[in-house]
Amino acid sequence: MSERVEFDVDGITLVGDLRVPSQAGPRPGLVLTGPFTGTRDQVTGLYAARLTEAGYVTLAFDHRNWGESGGTPRGHEDPQGKLHDLRAAVSLLRSRPEVDGDRIGAVGICLGAGYALRFAAFDPRVRAFAGIAGAYNNPYGMRAAMAGGYRDALASFTDVLERQDRGGPVEYIPAVAEDGEAAMPGDEPFAYYGTERGASPHWRNEVTRASLRELITVDNMTGADFLSPKPGLIVHGLVDRFCSPEGAEEAYRRMDEPKRIVWLDTRLHIDLYDAEPHVTRAVEATTAFLAEHL
Repeated sequence: MSERVEFDVDGITLVGDLRVPSQAGPRPGLVLTGPFTGTRDQVTGLYAARLTEAGYVTLAFDHRNWGESGGTPRGHEDPQGKLHDLRAAVSLLRSRPEVDGDRIGAVGICLGAGYALRFAAFDPRVRAFAGIAGAYNNPYGMRAAMAGGYRDALASFTDVLERQDRGGPVEYIPAVAEDGEAAMPGDEPFAYYGTERGASPHWRNEVTRASLRELITVDNMTGADFLSPKPGLIVHGLVDRFCSPEGAEEAYRRMDEPKRIVWLDTRLHIDLYDAEPHVTRAVEATTAFLAEHL
């Protein structure tokens, strides 16, 4: 059973899909958060449906500024706001009679894995974390990857924000593009978001330029240092040009027990968005881990 739900946080109305399994309840609940720019009927919705089939009540929702949820500016990445959204989503789950409020887990895919990790580490209501194809952003790693370009990037994004602070319009760039400027440039992101493969009436191919500043300054990796004694699972592809295996390995190394890492034989980051057998293997790894710890 899937039910459209609405809930408020910080004066913003968020829209989600609550899925309830056929098994008699109350059941453990999972809150899901997904890729950068993604909406709930794309990757998070797919994983939510599969995890509900496995016996979990799931909540996939559109974060503020994205999809059908409220919030402005549209298409803007708000790291602190996303943590607030997750908090309110867990509050909703715990209010439902179908959910065992003492058995709540956080599952994130792609960029959402970093948010789920940081959120789970600091919210006592969350009992377990699972990250799939995760981006565990932190400014140290971004600075190292960008070398001398990090300070220049900060300056350029600050210029954008100053123009907006002075009354200028919000500046946007495409979310994906096969060629030219985009937040996620190149053929691989376009193969999912730019085609029927990831088509959604609620997704827009635009993102605020200032969102990129958030991506290079947010520190979600710190959640790995504070997750224990909660259990943590990392599922990651052996090859991933967008969310590095090295980042997944660092997150795993910084987590204390109980923890597990599962490597899958993928060749593309988006293999774990919707391609088989990779999604099935990720779901199996997640449900096996949660069965032990949630």
